Amino acid sequence: MKAVLFSFTRRGARLSISVQSYLKLCGWQVRALTGKKFISLDSKLEEIEPDLVSCTGQAFSEAELLVFIGASGIAVRSIAPYIKSKTTDPAVLVIDEKGQYVIPLLSGHIGGANQMSRKLAGYLHGQPVITTATDVNHLFAVDEWAARNHMVISSMREAKAFSAGLLDGGPVGVYSDFPVEGALPEGLEMQPSGPLGMAVTLSQDCYPFAETVVLRPRIIHLGIGCRKDTPEEAISRLVLRELRRLRISLNLVADIATIDIKKQETGLLHFARNNAIPIHFYSAEQLNAAPGLGFASSRFVQKTTGTDNVCERAAVLASRGGRLLLHKTVRDGVTLAIACEEFCVNFEMME
Repeated sequence: MKAVLFSFTRRGARLSISVQSYLKLCGWQVRALTGKKFISLDSKLEEIEPDLVSCTGQAFSEAELLVFIGASGIAVRSIAPYIKSKTTDPAVLVIDEKGQYVIPLLSGHIGGANQMSRKLAGYLHGQPVITTATDVNHLFAVDEWAARNHMVISSMREAKAFSAGLLDGGPVGVYSDFPVEGALPEGLEMQPSGPLGMAVTLSQDCYPFAETVVLRPRIIHLGIGCRKDTPEEAISRLVLRELRRLRISLNLVADIATIDIKKQETGLLHFARNNAIPIHFYSAEQLNAAPGLGFASSRFVQKTTGTDNVCERAAVLASRGGRLLLHKTVRDGVTLAIACEEFCVNFEMME
């Protein structure tokens, strides 16, 4: 996770050093940019160059979090040319130079700006200034909950209608193909159908409400093996064919898993990068320890890699012992297995 901090005064620059330290403790990679005359305050500070708008554009494309320490108008003018969509824009916050107020400007829910504003305000002993309607009314925010739980939202229009229904007094319905644990938030009721609601499912055909916002969790894991120098096209053909057959969208894939001797396999790496899918590598010993029985076994694969099966074992490991939806399938030098991790709906796990 990458964050970029911008400051414009001496006091703001000092505050940015403190915020940088806090974010680093939270696991962020953080750059702190400031005006030329303030970079001597600390070796961690970098100069804003060639200009603020250019630096903002670069940060907008590379980082998940932008924090402006100064006037909100500076932040608004800086980010304006780069705003595209609430589903893809990074979180943008403004903090006054005394750290009294932390204001989420952009991507409050999906980007996590509201949540981050609360955390930073707590750290600074300041006040988060949150204006989104569901938050100020202490109601469930479907887009924020979906983002925190790594779900794909079917339609932002339907998400808006869902939130509007809650704000109008509800109740709104909830349908799930997965187990539901814990209490439901205020205004939500488990319903098989109705005029308005949300559905948590992997299905492409599940719309139980007249107006349904569908939330699909990213819980699909691809286990892939391949011959040396297998082209990206061969990997893509097999993966897309089998996902279509299972009626699962590519954007529900959480990761790709394979054996560590494939760390330099160009076609596989390109497929992962071009589809923005993380890739994990396991040793033969880790693959051999994968839980479960009945993996397809190959003496040739055992001799060349140290494990009798790469794709099935990798998919099961990546899914933390999940269920195989597709057993070992071979085409054009590529082996593929697809696993689905166990999942339950829990509205109480909001942080």
